[in-house]
Amino acid sequence: MNAKTPDDLLQKASEQQGKKWKDTKRYKWLLSPALPVIGIAALAAYAVAPKKLRALAWAGPILVHGVIPALDRLIGEDTSNPPESAIKELENDKYYNLIAKAFIPSQYALTIMGAWLATRKNVPMLDRIGLTASVGALNGIAIVTGHELGHKHESHNRIGAMLALAPTFYTHFAVEHNFGHHKRVSTPEDPASSRLGESFWKFLPRTVIGGFKSAVEIETKRLERKGKGFWCVENELLQGWAITAGFVGVTTAICGKGAIPFLVAQGAYGASLLEVVNYIEHYGLLRQKDENGKYERTMPEHSWNSNYVVTNLVIYQLQRHSDHHAYPMRSFQALRHFEDSPQLPGGYASMLLPAYIPSWWSALMDQRVVDHYKGDITKANIDPERREEFLAKYAKPTLTVEPSSNVVQLVEDKIAV
Repeated sequence: MNAKTPDDLLQKASEQQGKKWKDTKRYKWLLSPALPVIGIAALAAYAVAPKKLRALAWAGPILVHGVIPALDRLIGEDTSNPPESAIKELENDKYYNLIAKAFIPSQYALTIMGAWLATRKNVPMLDRIGLTASVGALNGIAIVTGHELGHKHESHNRIGAMLALAPTFYTHFAVEHNFGHHKRVSTPEDPASSRLGESFWKFLPRTVIGGFKSAVEIETKRLERKGKGFWCVENELLQGWAITAGFVGVTTAICGKGAIPFLVAQGAYGASLLEVVNYIEHYGLLRQKDENGKYERTMPEHSWNSNYVVTNLVIYQLQRHSDHHAYPMRSFQALRHFEDSPQLPGGYASMLLPAYIPSWWSALMDQRVVDHYKGDITKANIDPERREEFLAKYAKPTLTVEPSSNVVQLVEDKIAV
């Protein structure tokens, strides 16, 4: 595979000479911070008429697994790119940063409201589960908000990232993702890069445990370089855990002790949504090593991408994942589509349910990985426990010549001579 720089892969039509480019999605980006507002409206309606509107307790999963994938299919894809001349202006427009931060206040209101509803007496267990899943789904999307803000250096953005991540108990993600995942992406050493033949359920404990250990190691080494120990106020992990503890304390004070199992359960579900997206993003893709044993730099071919419009609006164009890894500091509104990057058969939202079902996922993705490497399965990041199985299944056919063939006979004749 020929190595190309990200800029080499941009669509030629993206440049519009002589015209001032305008972001046609400028106000459509508001769909993301609108989601927790929609969630609040759904839970408010449920609170008013719980017996008649019981389905609204499940509004979150319905949105994530039903409505958004359906709208993706209905509206389709958008592969247009902002021209290079517009990137700087887009990056400097504070409107987009405010959109990301606007998610957080209603996210917190939704979580506390869900905790209050789920801890009321006489709420059916099925409704409690639905409320937990609904809040968890929206907090799972909030992790993408934390991801967007966490890639910025300014203290207000870093604090915003921690606030967005706190309800899912996943504030360590802001450390591990930036300084661990981006360094090791698409290698066997990265706990957040899934392997060919590895099910999501096998990947989940590996990435959760590995990601947490990595975050502690990264932050410990950072503080050591500054001559400080782990237990200090500058420790970003401790800062994030303190924010989480404060949020749990306030919610418990408002809703009672019953809020604690609710918060833990919704946080686990929300974090699992992040990890299933991690599973999707780099499945089976591997950065090759050079003659010195060093991994090649991250390129567009090391991330699975998608351009379905609605999911892109909801999760800040995270689906344009190749450009994100090429330029981690680039803001969501300026991310670009690469024509030659690996493409998923659907949007990230559409791929969630298949990822949960190993046979379905394998049917959709395994051959895509093989095709991406033009049949050379040895170039893929394969689950070590299934490596021999995949090498046998997808091995390139070799040309065999029967002893009686003309070619062999010709060789034998020459030898005889």
